[in-house]
Amino acid sequence: MSADDVRSSGAPTRVAIIGGGCAAMTTAWELTQPHLGGAYEVTVYQQGWRLGGKGASGRGADGRIEEHGLHLWMGHYDNAFQLMRQCYAELDRDPQVCPLVHWTDAFKPDPTCGLMDLGPDGVWRRMMAHFPPFNGLPGDPVDESLPQTVTGYLVRSAGLLRSLLVSARAMLDQQDGSTDTAPPGTRDLLVRYATDLLKYGQLATFGGIVQGVAALESLLSVTPVFPRELVGKLLEAVKAGANALLEPLLDGDAECRYLWEVIDTVLTGIRGTILFGLATDPRGFDAIDDYDTREWLALCGASERTLNSAFIRGLYDLAFAYEDGDYDRPRIAAGQGLRGGFRMFMAYRGALFWKMQGGMGDVVFAPLYEALKKRGVRFEFFRRLENVELSAPATLGPDEQMHVTGLTFSVQARTRSGGEYQPLVDVNGLPCWPAAPLYEQLVDTPSLRSRQFEAITDRSSETEHLAVGEDFDLVVLGVSVGALPYVAKEILAHDQRWRDMVTHLKTVQTQCFQLWLNRGLDELGWPHPSANVSAFVEPFDSWADMSHLIAAEDWDEPPEAIVYFCNAMPTGPLPAEDDEAIHVTGNALARRNAVHFLNEDLVHMWPDAVRAPGEFDWSLLHAPGDASQGETRFDSQFWIANTNPSERYVLCLPGTPRYRISPLDRTYDNLTIAGDWTECGFNFGCVEGAVMSGRLAAHACSLSPPLEAIFAYDHP
Repeated sequence: MSADDVRSSGAPTRVAIIGGGCAAMTTAWELTQPHLGGAYEVTVYQQGWRLGGKGASGRGADGRIEEHGLHLWMGHYDNAFQLMRQCYAELDRDPQVCPLVHWTDAFKPDPTCGLMDLGPDGVWRRMMAHFPPFNGLPGDPVDESLPQTVTGYLVRSAGLLRSLLVSARAMLDQQDGSTDTAPPGTRDLLVRYATDLLKYGQLATFGGIVQGVAALESLLSVTPVFPRELVGKLLEAVKAGANALLEPLLDGDAECRYLWEVIDTVLTGIRGTILFGLATDPRGFDAIDDYDTREWLALCGASERTLNSAFIRGLYDLAFAYEDGDYDRPRIAAGQGLRGGFRMFMAYRGALFWKMQGGMGDVVFAPLYEALKKRGVRFEFFRRLENVELSAPATLGPDEQMHVTGLTFSVQARTRSGGEYQPLVDVNGLPCWPAAPLYEQLVDTPSLRSRQFEAITDRSSETEHLAVGEDFDLVVLGVSVGALPYVAKEILAHDQRWRDMVTHLKTVQTQCFQLWLNRGLDELGWPHPSANVSAFVEPFDSWADMSHLIAAEDWDEPPEAIVYFCNAMPTGPLPAEDDEAIHVTGNALARRNAVHFLNEDLVHMWPDAVRAPGEFDWSLLHAPGDASQGETRFDSQFWIANTNPSERYVLCLPGTPRYRISPLDRTYDNLTIAGDWTECGFNFGCVEGAVMSGRLAAHACSLSPPLEAIFAYDHP
């Protein structure tokens, strides 16, 4: 029976969703929307005891939140916020019982971020910025002010550039009485105005430069196809003028240098977008994906200072964009880097960053689980996918496509009751995932408590086979691309496109550690507000103050501060299915890296966190009841190396986006894929990309949501 036969039969279509990450859960959400009238009967099959994928978190001792990494949401995650806003509204939690009732309880704006910049004198400096909110909130209906096209991003970039130049002018106290905006008018009037600015050398002063950028902004706004040659000349004159005015100050003024690096980056992005014709190329940003982002910026005229700036390094750090975890090989496909940069800084709403008021599991996956359960979705935990079985070509009729005929799972554990596993625990009224299985619900076996249920190496001799037409009609494969060689061997053996995708889409291991501290950061020498910081030294270049989570945990003696650190780590080939040592060695390396970082590097940010040069003050670590001293006190904290293939971060290297397969691909009649590794219109390893992919997978199954409802999805 084909998928089309199922859809036309009138019975609910049975959908097997494999995996429990953001993409898979989004697909389940969209297929069970009320307007579909119960047309889809969804069952989720999940390895281990919890949902979340790379975003899984758990509650340990004292209700401590233990994450796979540092998870921050961004103000341009419109698809993801729309999902969570719907979920919280549908749950309708009791405020007398639960602390997170509305989505605005669960996510709070966080506008302050910073970069660490190593100056010419060898001293690390903190470069802090407060990003004012754009209008609206993430997930609001789209309005005309929000850029959705390449030209729209150019217009908003020109507006940002104008603001930056006004800031530079104020910093240098060079007011000259000129206006900051170009006169409104027709295309011809604007062309004449810009031409006059160039002709009479007015771009040699800050006032003239600002007027030139205002003219540029207006030209881009009022013309469907702007005069590229004139715009190019205007950009060159603006850059030359700004450089001439700022260059003499750059070595002696760190703040001025940082501002110029950002100005030069924005100027170069606008210039390159115009030079490469991305506004009129039907491929848009994708047209430059064969270049690395830094390589493309250099081609478009970025200065060497800018290319090596903290701002550019921070963008690579944000995406763990180090091939094989090698810090000397930063690489991001330029189209995706440009799209990500434009969306991050030009399309956010409410705040640049939003922080969850609990763990990712508590704020995202527990609510989704509860809401989906109310909708009738079944969850089969402790099911490790072993094989996706394909139809034999010789058995297909003349009008039949290849399709999935069966699914085989390893049954990792069964419940004592014979019913569904109940996965959540209560922490101060909030439903949460525990950091380990709830063993009391499971049939006891000699190895039960030593099992690594989430590892690719964990399997059981007991298997379960599902057959098409009997147990499922459609399959959504929502596991990570790193897991495909282990679970989709038949597809890889049959399909060159899938083999190419698995070969070219590289993944990278990540590492993180979390500290609970006895003193606040201000007491350790950090003079700034709570912030998210990047571009620091390897192997932990990014960190965030997460002290707001103290109230979400369950301490008798609460700490004074919580801080998360993360980064990529050196990555080898995918492990053999019986290689259990990779997890042990990975975690040991993450611990050594963390201890070295605390002893040697943290002093540049928190000068009062050390006893002596090269010696972290281990007594700062909050560990009630733990009498250990020195480095062994670190064992009371939390760290993890994400070495499991399904936990690795998916990179977007130059030349590789073409190998991504879309959830809309119809090669297999009853199979679609979902994950941030698919061709989803935003090819970054992030919540927004995963949710967009999940919405596309739902569309492939049901034609809902319509493609135009998927915000910023601009692919054919």
